Amino acid sequence: MQPERPLPALTRAEQDFLHHYLRIVELLGRINPASAEYTYTGVRAAQALVTEAAGLREALTSMYDRAEKEIHREPLVRALRMLGAEERIGRLSLSGPDPDPDAAPPPTGAG
Repeated sequence: MQPERPLPALTRAEQDFLHHYLRIVELLGRINPASAEYTYTGVRAAQALVTEAAGLREALTSMYDRAEKEIHREPLVRALRMLGAEERIGRLSLSGPDPDPDAAPPPTGAG
């Protein structure tokens, strides 16, 4: 999907910040119990979270080291919206059928 307007001018560190942030959101969406189907998919997503979190940390550290002390919300949020962040974040919701309040609670384990 090509954005209608060009993305705002961002530093390389800001671009990396957004990239890793969006990747983390995607991975959390794959692990979301409200929509996940397979444990293996969750395992792979959880493993990838470690790498993406390190990348996010490096991007923020780079910003800080370059004296980018503030996060400029307006261009970053505009870029996130243009990159489809709202759809990805929507995958983190607990939408779906509400549990039946009259159903018996799930077993808590042996004992």
